[in-house]
Amino acid sequence: MPDTKEQFDKAISLCRDVFEKKLKDYGPSWRILRPQSVTDQIFIKANRIRSLEEKGFSMVNEGVRPEFVAIVNYGVIGLIQLAKGFSSSVDMSNADALSLYDKYITESKELMYAKNHDYDEAWRSMRTSSYTDLILMKVNRTKEIESHGGITIVSEGIDANYMDMINYALFGLIKLVFGE
Repeated sequence: MPDTKEQFDKAISLCRDVFEKKLKDYGPSWRILRPQSVTDQIFIKANRIRSLEEKGFSMVNEGVRPEFVAIVNYGVIGLIQLAKGFSSSVDMSNADALSLYDKYITESKELMYAKNHDYDEAWRSMRTSSYTDLILMKVNRTKEIESHGGITIVSEGIDANYMDMINYALFGLIKLVFGE
């Protein structure tokens, strides 16, 4: 059986590396994004994956893998924005942004480990296209919760949905990087 923790750590490392490089290019310019805008960014990325899955080819020379990486990273950004609130300017250092990235990706990973225990690695039997659909469903749920001002009656909140999107995208990356 594949080592889930090792594969998860390698997939997270790929995402963190991109996040860190983008911080060097742009800084934490995403601090101005309201959580709804982060949700829309995740929608754009997941919708592109679905489009590529349906069409079977890309007119832009980028595949599915960078889109899953972007979903992970925007999911972490969403968690940061929920916790810190958005800002009208860049108000944190790159080091602070990386520290928060590590905090929220670790929380998401720990949630995955707990769920993985309960579901007995069922995600390994799923198709990558199912992860895409589940991410899109979570985006739609998140938009609905956002339209209610973040209030739910019995459902998990926006943060739990972001964590699920992160983990579904990591499952997709693991399948793309390590195969079935």
